Amino acid sequence: LLFIHYFSVDLIFSNWLLMYLEDSEAQELMKKQLTWLRPGGYIFMRESCRHQSGDKNRGVNPTQYRNPEMYEAFYSSIAIPCDAQNFYGYDLVLSKSVDTYVKLKNNSNQVIWLLEKVKKNSCMNQGYRSFQEFLDKKQYSSQGILLYEKIFGRTFVSTGGLETTKEFVDMLSLKKGQQVLDVGGGIGGSAFYMAKSFGVKVTIIDLSTNMIEIGLERAKEVGCGPDQVVFEVADATKRDFRPASFDVVYSRDTILHIKDKLSLFKTFFKCLRPGGKVLISDYCCSPDEHSEQFKEYVKQRGYNLLAPAVYGALLEEAGFINVKAEDRSQQFAEVLRTEIARTQSIKDEFVTEFDEAGYNYIIDGWKDKQKRVELGDQRFGLFYGEKPLIDTSINDGHHTSQIIDH
Repeated sequence: LLFIHYFSVDLIFSNWLLMYLEDSEAQELMKKQLTWLRPGGYIFMRESCRHQSGDKNRGVNPTQYRNPEMYEAFYSSIAIPCDAQNFYGYDLVLSKSVDTYVKLKNNSNQVIWLLEKVKKNSCMNQGYRSFQEFLDKKQYSSQGILLYEKIFGRTFVSTGGLETTKEFVDMLSLKKGQQVLDVGGGIGGSAFYMAKSFGVKVTIIDLSTNMIEIGLERAKEVGCGPDQVVFEVADATKRDFRPASFDVVYSRDTILHIKDKLSLFKTFFKCLRPGGKVLISDYCCSPDEHSEQFKEYVKQRGYNLLAPAVYGALLEEAGFINVKAEDRSQQFAEVLRTEIARTQSIKDEFVTEFDEAGYNYIIDGWKDKQKRVELGDQRFGLFYGEKPLIDTSINDGHHTSQIIDH
């Protein structure tokens, strides 16, 4: 057996390896790799998934063509003790199909993963081993996503569906050929609209595997190829894009999950080109003391909510200019009324497609949102900012400005 000292490796590279191992062997190897890595170290792996590529007849084929979800189950289930309160495990940084295979061969079954070794607390993520597992098994189960899509509209899982998407995207003055990063892009509705209407290329990142799997199906349905919309299962707080690689960062109702918003906004700032724009809608809260019911709701969902003014101030602190922080709670309330009425009007269709329990879950949940908005606890914010064309840096203790020609 290969022997490598514990905590001695910074990066492990694996290409077409686990697919030749049985499940138990693959899990055992990934556990050993976790012990070899230093905390903060990474494992990069690539595997052939789902089924054989091509139609060449092979007499003997030892390959295990697993679904990507199986590899997710492998790394999510692995843990090694650290101390009484903590353990080491893997966190997903990104997972995606290899672009070249998708473009040249229409093959999305060559999949890569980048995993990070992290210390985890047993009390984190409401008892789940990772935040990704919490999302996929609790709030964003496949069934839950389809229920949300039914009320928001086909391909959408954010407030107001296509109507608000059109309104908000108009603020960006998109131009053909621009690059857009859609953070928490879900099942693709906004990305499909931007790509097809304005000729931009959109990169969707979302930590929910379920969202991305459904999004890939919807992309085929609406006719959006990989030259228009690219999907990644990725953690926005860990994903490191090249500086100045996007013209727009767009995010709808998803940053509510993230505690350290300032660091995230600095990441947005870094990956935007000079003059680039950020547009975010998100659940917010009032600046006042909140009801116990609202506190329990926020805790149960694992949300980290801010007042709209505080949200806007963080964008400015991250470096954005011309920041607009708007409290759109009245619009949110109107959208909720519209969505409830529309869903009630198709109750029979809804129950036939899902069931009575699913229908009641949506209607009751939306009415609860209405109550929280009426009480003033829950707010809805819309935020806009721009990256300056002038790059201000510090050189030998003096601030210098440089005009960037792009």
